[in-house]
Amino acid sequence: MTGSLPVSLVGAGNMGGAMLARLRHLNWPVGVHDIKPLAVQQAMALGAVFCASAQEAAHMLAPDGVLMVVVVDAAQTEAVLWGEGGAGRHLLPGQTVMLCPTLGPQTVQAQAERLGQHGIDCIDAPMSGGPWRAKEGRMSLMLACSETVWQRCQPLLNALSQQLFWVGERPGDGARTKLVNNLLAAVNLAGAAEAMALAERLGLDPAKTLDVIESSSGQSWIGSDRMRRALSGDFAPRAHVTLLAKDTRLAVDAAEAVDFNPALGRMAQQVFAQALAKGWADLDDAVLLQFMRQA
Repeated sequence: MTGSLPVSLVGAGNMGGAMLARLRHLNWPVGVHDIKPLAVQQAMALGAVFCASAQEAAHMLAPDGVLMVVVVDAAQTEAVLWGEGGAGRHLLPGQTVMLCPTLGPQTVQAQAERLGQHGIDCIDAPMSGGPWRAKEGRMSLMLACSETVWQRCQPLLNALSQQLFWVGERPGDGARTKLVNNLLAAVNLAGAAEAMALAERLGLDPAKTLDVIESSSGQSWIGSDRMRRALSGDFAPRAHVTLLAKDTRLAVDAAEAVDFNPALGRMAQQVFAQALAKGWADLDDAVLLQFMRQA
């Protein structure tokens, strides 16, 4: 990468803010835009350069720069790229858009095609691992892009994470990989919450039970991470219930598109949908333990 400001980031929330912190820790110049003033203030405190809009973030890029889109869903991605003040019409041939949200594969493909019409490259780049791993450069990035773009963006990608998975060149394959992963994560989390609720009903010490599970065949990373927090009553949002609710829906939709029936995935989707119905959308998904306690 060359240029005085090769990277702009739109969306400096939990994950975007952690990725920005990682880059600034490595003295990487970053322009930032977010609709939330607090996110912008925190980014600027780390040395990022403020951009008043996604359009301005595009203008600040070097000729071979990368615009990182780290928002929540397809609607926000569309707004960032093609809405009022969007970046898409102001990017230049040879620049790259890195799509980090969990999106449906068809959405990724459509965005890649639209960008390609303007000579702009696209990296399908969903992420996994949470803000702490992102800040430490240990999150997983599932990447789909041409080999040329893969090679050209290696410095940035290696700065972001030590866990890079180039899954192919077809736009949407990063999203497909992420949906498969997140469907399993949702099943594992729902199962872990149910097991902990059962342990409590059986009169067991849930913390000691979790100690056993973490050293035995029932262990899962997401189960350990979320249940440790839940047992201490810590439901401060790191990964909102909304996110896995969205991802399970997208995963089930993707399965239906290829005539596959994900029975366990559907059950997990229903659990997260019911948690949303309880008004828990903005809580950490560790709150599934509360859901199972009430079941």
